[in-house]
Amino acid sequence: MDVEAMDARATTGASEGVGLHVQVRVPLDAIDLDVDWRPERHRVAILGPSGSGKSTLLRALAGLEPHAVGRVSFGGEVWLDSDSGISKPAWERNVGWVPQDALLFPHLSLRENLAYAGAGSADVESMAESLFLTDLLDRRPRFLSGGERQRVALGRALLSNPQLLLLDEPFSALDRPLRSEIAAMVRAFAQKNGTPIVLVSHDEHDAQLVAEERWVLVRGRLTADGASA
Repeated sequence: MDVEAMDARATTGASEGVGLHVQVRVPLDAIDLDVDWRPERHRVAILGPSGSGKSTLLRALAGLEPHAVGRVSFGGEVWLDSDSGISKPAWERNVGWVPQDALLFPHLSLRENLAYAGAGSADVESMAESLFLTDLLDRRPRFLSGGERQRVALGRALLSNPQLLLLDEPFSALDRPLRSEIAAMVRAFAQKNGTPIVLVSHDEHDAQLVAEERWVLVRGRLTADGASA
């Protein structure tokens, strides 16, 4: 799999472009992608059916795909290079990853999950308010709905101040009006902080809500699909 993104710039006018290059094989998942990826925008959506490799791509970027081999670099920093024996662990990549199943800590409250990356109480409460979770801060994940758990996972990722935000079907459990509000908050965060976003989804509506540019991954091939609104 060859993936390259060059000169993606934040709309805040950041002086340095962000370069992203990935070259990865995942043998045990039988992922065989023929990819030439050069997005020009700051927020990118990758669309495609289930099983096309979208989640595998995000896990490889996040450092959470243990069987990935090849090369991953971000902003000139090498995260994985099998030939050179380099494999930077996930916790050293400063990536915000929101998986499909949220993966919250079940023994921690919503408040504690949001604060896990070291956010202060004021920031946690502000994030909870932005995600319409204020009244649920002392609940544990088992008492939350699927949509509430998704929002907690998203808030936790944003509060980690990531240099790259990876979103895997982040709004799938939300109704349409709430999706629009949460997506607007995510776009504002990315613009304010100059944070690139890679969103993967099978939903064109989600791509339109978040991304400036769309790509489609089908049968191992990634092709450009134009710009979103």
